Amino acid sequence: MDAIPVRGSAVRELSLAIPPARMAPWRRGRPLKRWRYVGVFGPELMLCAATVRIGPLRQRFWAIAEPGRPLRERTTMRAGGVSLDGSRVLVRSAGVEIDIALEEDDGIECVCPSGPSGYAWTRKQAGVAATGSIRIDGREASVDARAVVDDSAGYHARRTAWRWCAGIGRSERGERIGWNLVAGVNDPPRGSERAIWGDGLPSEPAPVRFAEDLSSVSFSEGGRLDFTEWSAREDETDLVVFRSSYRQPFGSFAGTLPGGVRLAAGWGVMERHEALW
Repeated sequence: MDAIPVRGSAVRELSLAIPPARMAPWRRGRPLKRWRYVGVFGPELMLCAATVRIGPLRQRFWAIAEPGRPLRERTTMRAGGVSLDGSRVLVRSAGVEIDIALEEDDGIECVCPSGPSGYAWTRKQAGVAATGSIRIDGREASVDARAVVDDSAGYHARRTAWRWCAGIGRSERGERIGWNLVAGVNDPPRGSERAIWGDGLPSEPAPVRFAEDLSSVSFSEGGRLDFTEWSAREDETDLVVFRSSYRQPFGSFAGTLPGGVRLAAGWGVMERHEALW
């Protein structure tokens, strides 16, 4: 297997199969896991939608978070209801309609080892423009915000646990900020999926540490983001051969990024996920 981790344009020089190329459904006894997750974040409304494949299993979910209102969400193993076709997000489910167009960019790619013989590819984008509309039980709202996009595929270790944080905002100096931070998966000291975007330009921070209760994430090179929760999407799945314990709260962020960059405002998600897959 190629020497990994690898990040950036060198990913395309690997001999490993990665998207958009076809990846085998199994590799050395491990099933292929693939997902596309889109999170749209702002001060008055946040939403996410995702499609997930784990071997032969399929899952789709969506959620809408608004401050002071109960979370609206749905998770299903059935086809339909959620479509992430190209750069468009469409949801028609349980009295909710979402239609969002994304202005995607190249993002950052990396390939990292997973377990004794597996590997995982991911491409992350943060701060891309997201425009469209939503309808919730007849109540309509326009969307003009920024989004995080997570495309991932790989042959992950049987037991995998991670903490993740992604969001968008602006600095006190007026820069447009985005971030993708992780611990537990794709997180070597260098060549990781960790990224901070300033006005669309990404850099890789050093490893980060998450508070056990997801109230903050700290940077080893200095700085910390504190998190205030609005509401949370939670899921406990036990299908014997596949188990998942998942919590992803939506909310706001305050604090300082590496280099002393202070947030004037920030919105996004924290996540805890422990899987046997």
